[in-house]
Parts: sequence; structure tokens; C-alpha cells
Amino acid sequence: MAFRDAVPPFPERFNLCDDFLDRNLREGRGRKVALLEGDRSRTYEQVSERARRVAAALRRAGVRPEERVLIVLPDVMEFADAWFGTLRAGGVFAMVNPLLHREAYAEYLDYTKARVVITHTDVLPEIGPAIRASRLCRAAFVVGPDAGGFTAFEDALRAEDPGSNLAEMEPTGPDDLAGWLFTSGSTGTPKACVHVHADFAFNAEVYAGEVVGYCADDVCLSVPKLFFGYATGTNLMFPFRFGGSSVLFPERATADVLFDHIARFRPTLLTSVPTMINAMLRSPRMESADLSSLRVCLSAGEALPPALYSEWKQRTNVEILDGIGSAEMFHIYVTSRFGDVTPGSLGRLVRGYEADIVGPDGRLVPVGEPGRMRIRGGSTAICYWGDREKSAATFQGDTCTTADIFRRDAAGRFWYEGRDDDLLKVSGIWVSPLEIENCLLEHPAVAEVCVVGAEDEQKLVKPLAFVVLQAGWKGGEETAASLKAHAKARIAPHKYPRWFEWRESLPKNDRGKVARKVLKGEVDARTKV
Repeated sequence: MAFRDAVPPFPERFNLCDDFLDRNLREGRGRKVALLEGDRSRTYEQVSERARRVAAALRRAGVRPEERVLIVLPDVMEFADAWFGTLRAGGVFAMVNPLLHREAYAEYLDYTKARVVITHTDVLPEIGPAIRASRLCRAAFVVGPDAGGFTAFEDALRAEDPGSNLAEMEPTGPDDLAGWLFTSGSTGTPKACVHVHADFAFNAEVYAGEVVGYCADDVCLSVPKLFFGYATGTNLMFPFRFGGSSVLFPERATADVLFDHIARFRPTLLTSVPTMINAMLRSPRMESADLSSLRVCLSAGEALPPALYSEWKQRTNVEILDGIGSAEMFHIYVTSRFGDVTPGSLGRLVRGYEADIVGPDGRLVPVGEPGRMRIRGGSTAICYWGDREKSAATFQGDTCTTADIFRRDAAGRFWYEGRDDDLLKVSGIWVSPLEIENCLLEHPAVAEVCVVGAEDEQKLVKPLAFVVLQAGWKGGEETAASLKAHAKARIAPHKYPRWFEWRESLPKNDRGKVARKVLKGEVDARTKV
């Protein structure tokens, strides 16, 4: 199957800046508000003009087609200027978390070989020294009140003419390089998945358009930040492709921040993660919050427990469309749909994608048995930049073999079992920690939980549960006994947690997921002592 046949053919000259941004001007939405951030707003005309100025400034600074521009910004409106301006100039966007340390920024600068960085005043204490020490970086445009000796972003834009030759749209094609999406680094140092223009446009049509139904009336709000491909899609690319509006905020997402923004901007679409869905449900503001503007909540990034889905749906009457995607495939390729949600299941394949479940030998496994997903579609990355061996192991043409473990039932629904390195071998049988976690979340004492493997006195691996308790419950032998009894009554006897550790909170990574490897590292460190 030619997977791109699932959408109309792309023209010979194709640039995402034109497809996602300038098409709104042609379709009469130039004066429509595209971005909202605090008291600020920008129309599509204004974003387009600023993207032209960014493109000119980048070219003047020496950026050539298919060269990386490192974007290190919080969720402010200038992120859109930088992102679209990079594409307009024919550059390749590479987006990085603005909360890292200087050592990490030095590594990203070396890896991307970026000639220009677009960053923010608040990031300068960490990224500034890395930029100055970089062998290849020649310029930095800084958003905010203090450029720290670099070029102020607004000064760079004011110096350019949006109608000049430098501001013209680069005549890229659908298969020209457009962006790097970094993996989460769950199995080591983050790697850049290299994508072309058509990859992003393809998923926007088949997932955002057909499944979620983005439209010009949508106002979008996101828990994950724009540097994360999940949010770059749902809160920038997709609303712009269909003429909607995006609400941005630079501060960390909390339940209070979300309730405030929902009350103020009345979004129709909320991009979230299970951890934040849980936090909102536990908030004292939940009972009085008016969520009636929401037509849908999207969830990805980590498994959505059935109990959490059911509680959210019962209390809000807002549907959650759970799905899974990856940097390797750009965005969501398996998802639940309106009218077709089975709690605990990720749903079915998005049109334009095909998948097999395979064992360690690469052969298909029977229906219902777990294995790695081998996914094919019209948004598969070309490679991991600078890692030929890993690329060859993961990518085979338009096919990507993931490290995620799934099973597919007879109805074609997919069920996530975790990553292959998360599985525990207990009593000689492979056990998914997600199954244990979902079981424990059904107990009224449990607010959050993460299960990892730990060795007993005989050096045999057994489940250990890190638990955040609901208000009114206390950790101790009585609660542990209740949780063990609950698990033994619902899942196979060998799967129940042997130990419990009580926590005020669980560590999270920069994607908002529970950082399982941090907790596993704690357990491993104890074992070595």
C-alpha cells in the first residue's frame, strides 16, 4: 500500500508554513484570532507577517535550506513565529525543553549543529554559556526583556521587511526535511527523528481532521508544552491547519492553572495526559468548575487507566479520546473514537496506517498475545539523526518497529502493555506493571501508583508499588493489607505487589509522564548497597 494515497496527493511545491498558516489568509481568516496568551492575542495575518520577518532574519543570519534552527522557548506566542518562520525559510525546526541545564544545551547545540538559536530571557542563565561556547552557533534571537548580549527577537524582526526577497516562501517539496522530533530518552539519550513536510501534513488530515474533527470553531488548550511533538501537533499544527485558535501559557501546567484558563478562554479541546486528568479530578475546584465548553479531551503519553476514564466521563460528560503516537511516527496512529471507546483500550488504527504485533523473532504473534508493534504509515520518520545502527533496527522504509508492547483483540482494538523494558518476570511469567497499576487504581485509597520490579531475599523479582494515597488514607500495614487483598481478588495471585512505599507525589518527566525509570533507579541503587 502507498500510505500517502490515503490523502490527496501533495503538490510538487509544498511547505508547511503555507499549508498550516498562509492557507488561512487565502480562506478569509486573516483577521481571525489564532493565538491567545494572557492579555495578548494575534490574528492569522499578524502571525503570517511575523513569520515572514523571522524567515528573513534567519536567512540574514546565514541559515540555509535544511539547516537546523534550535527553538528553546516556553509556550509564548513567539514560539509560533519562530516555528513557522523556520519552515518558511526552508529550515528544519528542532525544539527543546526550556527547563534544561547548560550541559544538556551544549549537547543539543553540538548534535543539531544549529547556526541560530531562538530562545527566551528566562533560559539565558543556562543556555547562554552553551551558545557562547558553541563552535558552530553564530547568532541567538532572544524573546523577552533582556537579550543578555545577544540579539533581541523583536529587534531582529523590526529590522526586516516582510515583503522582501529574504522573506519569501522557500520552494520546498513534500519530501524535503522539515523538523526533528526528539524521543523521550526513556532508553537513553534523546534521539532526533527526522521528518519531512508531508509527514506532518499527512497526520493532520487523517488524525486531526478525520478522527478529532478539528475545525475553525475550536479553541485549543494543552497540558504538554509545545516543544513536545504531541502538543506541537494538537495545539499548534492542527488548530492552524483547520483555522482554530490556540491558547498558550508559559507557566507549568497544574490543575489550578488549567481551571483558570478553561474559565477564561472557554476552550473546546483539551490536550492532556492521565496524570493531569487525575490531578484535576482530585482538585477541590473540580466540583464547581464549569467544563461545559469542552467537546473533547485528548489523552496520550502514558496509559489511561479505565477507572480514571470512567470517573472523568461520569463527572464531566466530556469524552476522552485516548491514543498512542511517537516521535518516530510524529503523532497518534492508534486511537479511540467518538462512539467507539472501550476503557483500557487505545482503540483502532487511524486510516492510512497498518500494524502487526510481532514476537522477538519478528514473526506475527496470535491474536490476543502481546508483542512489539510494527507500524507503517504516511508519517514515518526517515531515520534517527547520526545513528545508523539504531535507524536500521527501527526503520524499514515506511515501517517502524517500536519498543512498545501491545496486544490486539479479535475486534481490532489495541491494548497497551508497556515498554519491553518495563515488563516484569514474576514466577517465570511476564507481567505488565500497567495491569497491576490499573487494578490498584480501582481501590478507593489510591490516587496515583507506579509499579516496578524489586528483588526479594532470594533475588527473585516481585512487584513493588509506589503509592500516592487519596485524602483521608494513611500508609501502613493496614492499608497495604487492604491493597494486597484487593489485587489478589482481581488479578492472578503472582501479580500482587509484595511491598508498598507511600509517597506525597510521584516524579514526572518533561512530558508529564510518571518517571518510572527514576523510581526503578531508586530500587536498583538500594540493591547495590
